Amino acid sequence: MVQQSLSDRIETTILSNLFHNEDFTRKAMPFIESDYFTNSDESILFGEIEKFVENYKNLPTKDTILIELNSRKDLTEEQLKNLKLLVAGTNDDKADLQWLLDSTEKWCKDRAVHNAVLSGIKILDNKDQKRTPEAIPGILSDALAVSFDNHIGHDYLQDAEKRFDWYHTKEKRFKFDLDYFNRITKGGVPSKTLNIALAGTGVGKSLFMCHVASSFLTQGKNVLYITLEMAEERIAERIDANLFDIPMEDIRDMPKQLYDTKVDKLNAKTKGQLIIKEYPTASAHSGHFRALMNELSLKKSFKPDVVFIDYLNICASARFKGGNISSYFYVKAIAEELRGLAVEFDMPIFSATQTTRTGFVSTDIGLEDTSESFGLPATADFMFALMSNEELEALGQMKVKQLKNRYNDPSMNRAFIVGVDRAKMRLYDVENNAQNIVDANQTKQNENYPKPEDAYSKFSDFKI
Repeated sequence: MVQQSLSDRIETTILSNLFHNEDFTRKAMPFIESDYFTNSDESILFGEIEKFVENYKNLPTKDTILIELNSRKDLTEEQLKNLKLLVAGTNDDKADLQWLLDSTEKWCKDRAVHNAVLSGIKILDNKDQKRTPEAIPGILSDALAVSFDNHIGHDYLQDAEKRFDWYHTKEKRFKFDLDYFNRITKGGVPSKTLNIALAGTGVGKSLFMCHVASSFLTQGKNVLYITLEMAEERIAERIDANLFDIPMEDIRDMPKQLYDTKVDKLNAKTKGQLIIKEYPTASAHSGHFRALMNELSLKKSFKPDVVFIDYLNICASARFKGGNISSYFYVKAIAEELRGLAVEFDMPIFSATQTTRTGFVSTDIGLEDTSESFGLPATADFMFALMSNEELEALGQMKVKQLKNRYNDPSMNRAFIVGVDRAKMRLYDVENNAQNIVDANQTKQNENYPKPEDAYSKFSDFKI
């Protein structure tokens, strides 16, 4: 009874301040749901206050709310009587704002978790016809994530000292094991970013991501690799080939003892972990990925430092159904959701995308060759194309071209060569003379930038 009484007082205080405290209403109302209130009359009253604020961008008075309640045809006389008493019982005593926000946030979290548990029970009892048990982790995850964001922004003049300190604080970067990728990103990719490889079928999207995932693992990073195209075992096989430095075709013939020895050496070499999770094509979206990461945290104490999603175009959107929206908005929505996930979990996300049909047969790739949506490069922080042709394949090389770069000037080292060993699923730096033609061409372009990039003529038959 004591606990219930305390809850009632908190709910009454919240409702009172929604009438009289503009600062509180502005900061708290977006996070309060009507079903958080245990009393149905309080839930109805909150709904009326919320509707008024949304419609008129101002706080309601008691009189305006009473008029709105009196105009409703769905309330019984008993309900209306109780609601009038409830409105009359609110007061204009303003509580300390920070205390009120902290208390309301805790109440919202408690109520959200309570409701999530009830929803889970309802699903398990087959009383929810719209959702399956697979939805329960996501429901609980959303409830646990309830939080007020009280940060109102960066005050340019007042926060100048903080900004100066930030300029001189070394930003956390995730370094590549490839020299030119580190050059163009100023030492690796930062957290809270979306990084996209653009290539055609068979050129090397998955190879690139498997290689970089392997590299981060050896650096002691926790890596989550989500695949929507290949089986978990296929991705693991590619990473085995990369880390063991042996062709994939030789792995299956490897004696068990030798295999175990290599795994043990790798385990001793790194403090990181690698989790590979498969979803059916086009079945999973950012909500599933969020639920997965929360589940990994609970069950395995695993928090990823970096996530790879193979690949973006075959993800689903958490907001839209593909059949009801154009590909431009659909793919852009997926990209925005993934970048939002990167920000939420404070990590970089790597993914890939296909070229258009035009890009597939083009001698060079630009942003216009992004398959399905130009909204994708608009959202990405770093985007680059992977290209190959018969001559490069014979040399064991691949061309990389910067398409968008928020970390550095994309006109510098706009295109470069990396070595590729497809049998071992590895990329590597090449000798400097392999970059000579590219570098010479880029120097001329940088002098008169911008110019159309014709790169070098011997790569005129790129397959994408």
